[in-house]
Amino acid sequence: MSVDVQTKQRAQGRALKLLVRFARHSVLEIVLAVLCLVLAFRAEGFLSQTNLLNVLRNVSMQGVIAFGMTMVIISGEIDLSVGSAVAFSGCLTAWFTGFFFLHEMPMPLAVALAIVISLGAGLCIGCITGLLRTRFGVPTFISTLAWLTVLKGASELITDGFPLTPFPDWYNFIGGGYLFGIPFPALLFLAVFALTQLIMGYTAFGRWVYAVGGNTEAARISGIGVHKVKIGVMGAVGLLAALSGVMQSSQIMSGAATTAVGWELDIISAVIIGGTSLMGGSGTIWGTLVGVIFLGVLVNGMTLLNISEYWQHVVRGALILTAVLINLAPAKRRS
Repeated sequence: MSVDVQTKQRAQGRALKLLVRFARHSVLEIVLAVLCLVLAFRAEGFLSQTNLLNVLRNVSMQGVIAFGMTMVIISGEIDLSVGSAVAFSGCLTAWFTGFFFLHEMPMPLAVALAIVISLGAGLCIGCITGLLRTRFGVPTFISTLAWLTVLKGASELITDGFPLTPFPDWYNFIGGGYLFGIPFPALLFLAVFALTQLIMGYTAFGRWVYAVGGNTEAARISGIGVHKVKIGVMGAVGLLAALSGVMQSSQIMSGAATTAVGWELDIISAVIIGGTSLMGGSGTIWGTLVGVIFLGVLVNGMTLLNISEYWQHVVRGALILTAVLINLAPAKRRS
């Protein structure tokens, strides 16, 4: 066999290995591409600019929380209260806007202060959850389940069961406006993606999150501030839930206790589908981005195809179960 033939065969072998490696690590991206291709032929209007921008807008509010949830799950924790936190943040923003305006504060300043207070409240709630976990050993599954009920009740108390509508017309820009032809919520979504990708991929804190989720005791022995990491990630998801609440209140131009019901399940689903392990220690922000968009495209496609909402729930549930089984497969092989 000539040297040229051997060189060619080696090059083909390397190319095949690279292709297999890409396919193994890009399953969701390939499935998403196939799904888009099928919908392009089967769902009328799917590839229209208006529809694609609507998909991006629709996933943005849950997506910003999903990036924070990814950090939480990688660290070995969970947050079940984010849906209620979204509603609470929206109601809090509406209440303080009305309160400040009634006390003769200019509307722009009233709205700005109300948003800052809501974001601060979300950050504090997340940090309290982290403190309960690190100082008192309360599992985040339990504490955030309690927060889910507390924040739901607080939202109803703030609004007295009726939507609060103190916002000026221009406030709708945050959740419903466009910038450079792109929905502004989508730009916020992409900005949060870039920030969390930077944190998790290129900072010491990101490496600590993976270390804590992979082996808490080993991380502690290595000198990593485990308590600070867990408080940090819980605070981050609380802050992002509050941001999503502001975006939601802007989109519907009111603070309502009935918004974002069940969002926590959709958000956790996107994170799991994106490849983050429920066991902690592994996952990527990029994977969550693809998971969020995948769910958004799937729901949009099924809606365009007039598939019953009941069947949509069945399909999404089956996807979650499949993603969990795929996540658990490597751990089973190692054991």
